[in-house]
Amino acid sequence: MINVKFYLDKADKSKRFPIHLVIRQKDVQVKVATGEKIFQKDWDGKNQVVKDSEYRHKSINKFLSFLKQEVEKYFDSVPHSNFTDKKVKEKILALVNSRKENTDVKIVCEDAAEYIGKEKVKFLDLFAGAGGFSEGFLQAEYGDKYYDFLLGSDINENCELTHLARYNYQLGLDAEFLCQDITEPDFLDNLLKKLKGEQVDVVCGGPPCQSFSLAGKRKKFDKKDDLFAHYLTVIRTLRPKYFVMENVKGILTKEGGKIKDMILQEIKSIVDLKEFNQLLMFLARLRKAEKEKIFTLDCYNLRLQFESANEKELEKLKETYIQIIENKFRVLTPKIADYKTSKTDININTIRHGFNLLKRSKELAYVRKKVILEKAHSDLDNDFFAEKFDDFLTSIEANSIIDKVNEAFKNLKPSKQYQGEVAEIISALEIYNYSFDECIEGLKPFVIKAKVNNEFQEILSHIRLYNIDQPFVALASNYGVPQNRERVLFIGCRKDQKLVKTVPATVSENEKVTVFEALFDLNFIGNDDEKFDYEKIDLKAQYNGSTEKMKSLIKKRTIDGKPDEKKGLTYAEWSKKGRLNGRFVNAKNPFYVKNSDELENTLTHIVAPLHNHKTSKQNDDVIKRLDVILNTGDYDLAKKELRKIGLDSEKRNYNVLKPDSQSPTVMTIPDDYIHFASPRALTVREMARLQSFDDSFVFQGKRSTGGNKRKFEVPQFTLVGNAVPPLMARAVALEILKNIK
Repeated sequence: MINVKFYLDKADKSKRFPIHLVIRQKDVQVKVATGEKIFQKDWDGKNQVVKDSEYRHKSINKFLSFLKQEVEKYFDSVPHSNFTDKKVKEKILALVNSRKENTDVKIVCEDAAEYIGKEKVKFLDLFAGAGGFSEGFLQAEYGDKYYDFLLGSDINENCELTHLARYNYQLGLDAEFLCQDITEPDFLDNLLKKLKGEQVDVVCGGPPCQSFSLAGKRKKFDKKDDLFAHYLTVIRTLRPKYFVMENVKGILTKEGGKIKDMILQEIKSIVDLKEFNQLLMFLARLRKAEKEKIFTLDCYNLRLQFESANEKELEKLKETYIQIIENKFRVLTPKIADYKTSKTDININTIRHGFNLLKRSKELAYVRKKVILEKAHSDLDNDFFAEKFDDFLTSIEANSIIDKVNEAFKNLKPSKQYQGEVAEIISALEIYNYSFDECIEGLKPFVIKAKVNNEFQEILSHIRLYNIDQPFVALASNYGVPQNRERVLFIGCRKDQKLVKTVPATVSENEKVTVFEALFDLNFIGNDDEKFDYEKIDLKAQYNGSTEKMKSLIKKRTIDGKPDEKKGLTYAEWSKKGRLNGRFVNAKNPFYVKNSDELENTLTHIVAPLHNHKTSKQNDDVIKRLDVILNTGDYDLAKKELRKIGLDSEKRNYNVLKPDSQSPTVMTIPDDYIHFASPRALTVREMARLQSFDDSFVFQGKRSTGGNKRKFEVPQFTLVGNAVPPLMARAVALEILKNIK
């Protein structure tokens, strides 16, 4: 039986006593200094803890408990014949010294000396989550160019905790984090304050669009559906040279491709405000040439002014626009209806009240947002409430209001001599709700009639701020990620930059990284277990009879997965070494904290070589079930056997990982996957490996959550599952570096 104790050694000159750890186990006795010193009055020898009279008692006791736990686990897992004083002492000292290195005060220098004088390309990461884009961008270098991380943003506190721990505390960057909902009115102001006037070269991010996903139920009026518009508002304001938007594959086919077309249209509708006056002057000249449809042309002119207006100006412009149409209708009303009808008719009232609603677009937008949030909070979906809520939300949208007004005009059946005026009003209302591109399309007949198309096209080439090709599907395994994760990428390029149409694959089909390569060296963990250090893997013992076959799957590669037997490292070695190119010379050792309070007190950090490698506690029946599925190789094929032995499950799906291929898309629920060699779910670290995160990237906070908490909590498994694979992000970042001017 091992005996782990702490005692106070001789006091130093300041009369503080060093705390030592002593281990006694048969013929082994080891004494190691823990690096902590206290006054004798603050030590409780009986309970082996520091008293609360010492202000650091919580952090010291936490560290002592961690040390004791690790030593006991080490003795449990290592054969007694392998024990030596030296090995045990090295194990403890490694943990003590790692912690000491992290708490020592040192001047943080962001980059190694060889980066001085190189060109920094500045980027920010919206909807950052764990930081997959950020991680990949920081790995990318080309020529004398590399990335400088300015800011990350997300709505969740655990995203912020993980960001601060990785980029500020561990790597020593001064990158900011904005923990705020992008839809809030002061988000943009707060973003600009944190940027402190810095010019942003690249914006990346993936507005979450669960309602676009092919994997889940499609919802109307999901609270995440309008985040794209707010993302573009940031782009309009910051005017980056490039921006990247990542999304699920389902966005390409949603509503028959109309959503994709709408996104492209909105991107192409971002105007260069510095050049915008050219278009307004052109329209003024066009108006002089027009003889018949001056009112319609004036409507186009006023609508286009929306593009260059700030929030307050826009509100006023919209109200003015509707007021002009309302005035036109007021003049028309006596011509198409008698006095009594004009006061009581439901159609006349619909038209008038429709104008009232359109003039209150800001108020309706606020109501819409609140109702969508309430719908999400109450989980209204697949019930008798959802449809009514959706009907209401549909009814207050501008296009629905305009449709009702149009229907009311048709019901009035105006005489032929007034149909032209009615048509002008209806056309004006449609123009009010047009996008920039739809306005341009609507102006073409006027342009052709005036024979000024060449001038018009020349002006448009100056006014469109961004060019974009069709979005493309990026397969993560093409970029050295051991996972068949498909994501759609939109890459917008400012008009003074070279168009990026796609991101070339870094590996061919037969060069792809396998699941075995990614995970084989982590398979030293049992049920309800947690490991903080690597252990040697005996492939012969684990794969007796197929050792050589499994070994043949391990290849030496470049960072991005290309096989390179001479200079390369294995995928596992890259994961341990890290892919940040030695840039952060003063980076701290990997550490874990539960919350922001622990983050600020560096003495409470759990510092160790390996983190996030913990398995769930599974009962015997679950282990037997997983074993049957694992041996069968497929859940559907195993169901018959499971029913036969009384271990069938209501669970929708289990994915058995195949060692010689890539994993399916890593999601947020670990129980969906069965390890390729053990009847168990994956750890956070193993899922992170499948996503291509370095082992030094520690996912902070809670490990998992369930039930209703999933709506607002983002624990470690969710952080991993929702992330952009860093190696895929690296490939995107590299392609931009090659083209950016």
